[in-house]
Amino acid sequence: MSDIRHSLLRRDALSAAKEVLYHLDIYFSSQLQSAPLPIVDKGPVELLEEFVFQVPKERGAQPKRLNSLQELQLLEIMCNYFQEQTKDSVRQIIFSSLFSPQGNKADDSRMNLLGKLVSMAVAVCRIPVLECAASWLQRTPVVYCVRLARALVDDYCCLVPGSVQTLKQIFSASPRFCCQFITSVTALYDLSSDDLIPPLDLLEMIVNWIFEDPRLILITFLNTPIAANLPIGFLELTPLTGLIRWCVKAPLAYKRRKKPPLSNGHVTSKVSQDSGEADRDSHLLYSKLHLSVLQVLMMLQVHLTEKNLYGRLGLILFDHMVPLVEEINRLADELNPLNASQEIELSLDRLAQALQVAMASGALLCTRDDLRTLCSRLPHNNLLQLVISGPVQQSPHTALPPGFYPHIHTPPLGYGAVPAHPAAHPALPTHPGHTFISGVAVADAIEEDLGGAARQPLRTGRTAWCRSSVTSWSRYLLPGHIRQSPDWIDEKKIVQLSAE
Repeated sequence: MSDIRHSLLRRDALSAAKEVLYHLDIYFSSQLQSAPLPIVDKGPVELLEEFVFQVPKERGAQPKRLNSLQELQLLEIMCNYFQEQTKDSVRQIIFSSLFSPQGNKADDSRMNLLGKLVSMAVAVCRIPVLECAASWLQRTPVVYCVRLARALVDDYCCLVPGSVQTLKQIFSASPRFCCQFITSVTALYDLSSDDLIPPLDLLEMIVNWIFEDPRLILITFLNTPIAANLPIGFLELTPLTGLIRWCVKAPLAYKRRKKPPLSNGHVTSKVSQDSGEADRDSHLLYSKLHLSVLQVLMMLQVHLTEKNLYGRLGLILFDHMVPLVEEINRLADELNPLNASQEIELSLDRLAQALQVAMASGALLCTRDDLRTLCSRLPHNNLLQLVISGPVQQSPHTALPPGFYPHIHTPPLGYGAVPAHPAAHPALPTHPGHTFISGVAVADAIEEDLGGAARQPLRTGRTAWCRSSVTSWSRYLLPGHIRQSPDWIDEKKIVQLSAE
């Protein structure tokens, strides 16, 4: 490596950067022939830091700085290299050598250049760069992943109006990168403050991606060899936890958001109108997202079983639910319950639905006692109380596959275990034994989540709708009526309601 360095010192910055990529390409191609996973030693990394990131090797030396034109030319050189290199293994190891954080002074330059490179790859649709970036996001600590996500959001959702259309196109170009990008964005925007509420354009893009193809957010999980114990401090295998956080916290976070600016001590009508329209749009998007997330959760039992991870791997960690519940409780206390009762109710309804479906699918591994302790300080909510109590445990049924419902469930408080219901059990809406929550109450909860614009179509023909949807919905939420594959989400119906 010392001979290569001496030859590079005689070159200008751009030709030296191009030459170092050429030499390392030859070096790693040779290494890959003898070892499938060659170790990237210190020598190549130092060459890249000196001749690509312009970090001097000698102590006390002033770092070189490329002007804007030179930096653009460097990005073009790198984009072309990754596009022209046909071996994915070589691309991946070069990308890793370039951009894996080393914990030194070159990391800032490394991250700045990475953000610009991926932004350029999005603009000119360089799929090999996006695929390398997806792998980088998967193996890099989350603190660096959110920096890349921030750079892309700034470039395509904040700086230039309308540029989000360019970002939307990567949905078909690199779904794997989209999955990792969504996971990074949900880690970045946690709704803990007004500044960390996702921009409307970003929210709309992600919701439309997931609604069009719910399996998008499972791509990393489905295509990655997985151990039962996942590393701490890295992105999760799916963005499910972050998306649940968005859906559950959104009603309270938007209610808490600062008042619009004042003009002569009064809120201007235009600002108030624009803010109200944006909030209504956001409300509908979060409702749409919530339903998509529940759809994905219901897919997971099959996939976990196929990977022999059912009951062994929780894609939604209980430890991550603890801070979410604490944040909901804090927001509910911070907001005046008299002025935010609807938002608190909606937030808790969504939490209850997400917890129940996640537990039923095996995505969340915990006991009912854990849930009771976790949710004990939350405001009262009928649906949440029902989920905490849990369904009545049915006796084993030979016609059902083993493990059709997770072992974690216990009988509700105050109820003993009961035998399975006979085959001639009456329909659920006329069942006399469950007066603590009715089908109409569940219908009201769903209507509230779908928004005012969607309520009237639901009220029309309410009996038929309750029979087709609430009864199926209750298979998950009401004791004694557990089924393997609930059908309460009707995608066509949701599309129609969203349009209205």
